[in-house]
Order: sequence, then C-alpha cells, then structure tokens
Amino acid sequence: MIINGDIKKSELTGTLLKKYQQKKKILNLLYKHETLSGPIISKRIGVSLPTAISLLNELTELNYIEPRGTGESRGGRKPTLFGLSNNSIFIIACEIERYRAKIIIYNSNNQAVTPLVKFETSIDDDQLVDKIYQHSKHLIKDNKIDEKRILGVGITMPGLIDEVQGINFTIKNKACQNVKKRLEDKFGKLVYINNDARMQAYGEYIFGAAKGHKNAIVVTWSYGVGLGIIIDGKLYNGANGFAGELSHIQLVEDGNLCICGKRGCLETVASAYVLEREAKKGIKENRISQLTGQFKNNPEALKHEDVISAARSGDEFSIHLLHQVGLALGKGLSVTLQLLNPDIIVLGGPISAANQFVLTSIQQSLNKFCLEQIYANTKIVVSEIWEQSGLLGVTAMLYQKLFSNLYS
Repeated sequence: MIINGDIKKSELTGTLLKKYQQKKKILNLLYKHETLSGPIISKRIGVSLPTAISLLNELTELNYIEPRGTGESRGGRKPTLFGLSNNSIFIIACEIERYRAKIIIYNSNNQAVTPLVKFETSIDDDQLVDKIYQHSKHLIKDNKIDEKRILGVGITMPGLIDEVQGINFTIKNKACQNVKKRLEDKFGKLVYINNDARMQAYGEYIFGAAKGHKNAIVVTWSYGVGLGIIIDGKLYNGANGFAGELSHIQLVEDGNLCICGKRGCLETVASAYVLEREAKKGIKENRISQLTGQFKNNPEALKHEDVISAARSGDEFSIHLLHQVGLALGKGLSVTLQLLNPDIIVLGGPISAANQFVLTSIQQSLNKFCLEQIYANTKIVVSEIWEQSGLLGVTAMLYQKLFSNLYS
C-alpha cells in the first residue's frame, strides 16, 4: 500500500486498484473518527467483514494503522479498535505571516512531532521557498523523522490565493506567484496552499472554538484583518477563492493609504500596524505613558505586543489605543455580521491577546451598528489555539486530500 504517488496509474488496475481505493477509504475514515472497529469499517466502505479485516491487517503490517484496544460488544467477542499510527505519516505545515513564518511537522493524529520554529520572511521574499525547504530539512534531521514518511507540505499565507492552482496573486513578482509549483519542484511532494485566514477558520472549526458551530466567522487579527467563513458547516472560499478580505473594505472616506493601494481600508484603522504607528506617534509627542518611558530613545523598537503588555499594567494611553482599534474592528465586523448572521465570532491573531481591552469595544460597535436581533444572539470569543489553528487547519485539509484522493 503506497499512498504518496509511487504507484503508477497504469499499475492500478483490476483487483489492485480496488484494494487501493478501499485502503484509502479506511485511512480517511480513521483520520476523521480516530478509532473504529472492523465491523463498522466494513459497513462504511461496503465490504464483507473478512475483507475489511484483511485490509486492516495489511495496513497494520505496513505501520499505517495500529490496534487501539477493544470496543463495546453487542453480544459475543469485543471487536478490536483501530487507529492511525503515530509514526507512519507526517505533514509539514508552514504559516507565512506579514514579516515572519512558523513551521512545524504533525503526524496523522494531528499531534506535533517537532517544536514550532519561527523565521523571518514574507510572501514577497525571493528566498521564501528555499527558507521553507531548509527549515523543513532541519526539523526532519533534528527530530529523526523518516523523510519517506512525509507525504505533503501545507502552506497558509496572506493574499488572494487560488487554492486549486496554488497561486498567490498578491505576490508582487509574477514569476513567484505559483507557490505550489515552486514548492512541489523543490520537495517532490504533494503541496497544498490556501489563505491564512481561511485555514485559521478551518482549524478553529475542526479543533477550536468554532467546533460544533455550523455558521461561524473567524478573524485573524494581526498586521491585516483576515476573515474565515464557515457556512452551514463548510468552509466558504468564494467564486474565485478570494472570500474573506475584510482588511480591505473601506471604513474611512479618504483615509490613510493601505498596502492594497486604496485609502481608508479597515486595515488602516484596526490592525497591529495602527497600534504601533499611533503608539510611536504618542511617544514622539511625549504622551504620559509607560511606553514613552520605555521607548523614548528608540520608538521604532516598539511592537504591538508592548502596547498590550502596557495596557495589562494599567497604562491609560495603551488602553485607549486598544479601545480605538477595537471600535474600528467592531464597525467592520458589523457589516459581516448582518450579511452572514453567524452564531459565533472567533478572534485569533496577536491582537486578540488583548482580550478584555478589545472585546468590550468590539461589542460596543456591534451594539451601535447591528440590529439587536442579530448581534444579541452572536457569541464573541477569543481563540485558545490561534497560534497553531492555521497550521492545524492546513494540516487537516492536506490529510483529507491525501486520504480521499486516489492519486496524491
């Protein structure tokens, strides 16, 4: 049983093809349900119990699955439960942010098998593919992972992304826009790429705060304001795969220039960049603040984390800045709320760490700009897994593609 493309299509005929399909169905079922018994698997894939047991035994011998104890009996012998092996299949997951990236390797039970490593880069970095490849190599070597067991690479990044072609149209250099092809040429493995906000939303829906909510919006709040949308239990990509560009709705007429080339976008009034810009401006104006005392001689060293930290210490200026970006985000979200009527809003990204300093402001804006019947029934929470929700989301998406597609 080989699932990483080593079998040629011409070789998959007759009985071999049928068994190949059945085994991938079993792997897909076990990925979704963690553990299942032979009788249940036989019913789910439409084969006899002896055939299912034979397939399970073959997968066990190849170390793709392993016994996981016994299930409940309906009379007679208790059935053996099976689950995916912890050390058989691995995925490299990488999330590209505005100024840096983070990379990790997960097994097929969505468990991290390496530390999370961060490095400086961006979507417009000419060395992006080489950096991802080199850091992957280091993780594989340092953690003694069999490279043959790594079957795919999942990438999340900001921008307008065609997930089918793996093209990021936001990358300035057109020759570098086809990230999927560049990575596949480098790694020689299956590569899946999608927008960071959508993968954050998918990760939250599968593993986090949006789990169990069929209609949810997930905000990735950092130097941009990304939006992932779950509608009727499914990730919504839009007609061209570009849904969720909340960052670039116009909120201020003739406002500040945005990186997209337009003025007054939500990003220009409700992002990490705004916090840093306004804090540095206040320091230069000698505002009374912990930030002034700390960064007066080097205001450019200030980061948005410093504003949040100062707010937690009771710094009024920092609290005010967070209040302002919270109000602005709430106003932007009010449009989305009235259009989509979700039952939950999940906040992720570094600014969400400000928690109560922004939640109250967001709620104030929703109260002001939304119909009461809509906002009153919408829950707002801060993600507890936002540091890895995008990584987990792209990992889950890639494993499902590996296990459900015939030729990976």
